[in-house]
Amino acid sequence: MTEHLFVYGTLRPGDVRWSLLEPFAADEGVDDTVAGTVYDTGCGYPAAIFDGENTIVGRTYRLHDRSLFDALSTIDVEEGSVEGDYHRVQVVTNSGLIAWAYAYGRGLTLTPIASGDWLNR
Repeated sequence: MTEHLFVYGTLRPGDVRWSLLEPFAADEGVDDTVAGTVYDTGCGYPAAIFDGENTIVGRTYRLHDRSLFDALSTIDVEEGSVEGDYHRVQVVTNSGLIAWAYAYGRGLTLTPIASGDWLNR
């Protein structure tokens, strides 16, 4: 099972939901990118569509093996608690890692973030 997680928004260090991920992170993560487009939802959190057109800036973390199920379950619940029909998908990062990430589904008005970086919007 994939043990990496690519984060591009509020799960990144310094943002509001980092505290959910931090206990499960087995390393300090690496700056990374994934093919796709990141959007401002106007709701205080971003959305990502993983396609080949642009680049999404984020960070990839290895999750602790012993708590991988708990980590993904916790984050699945949090991602499911906001509008946008977010769901977990596998992506291949620019650093060559296969990682989980959360993709936008539907229902929100989206504005592309030109920099590809939620923290630099």
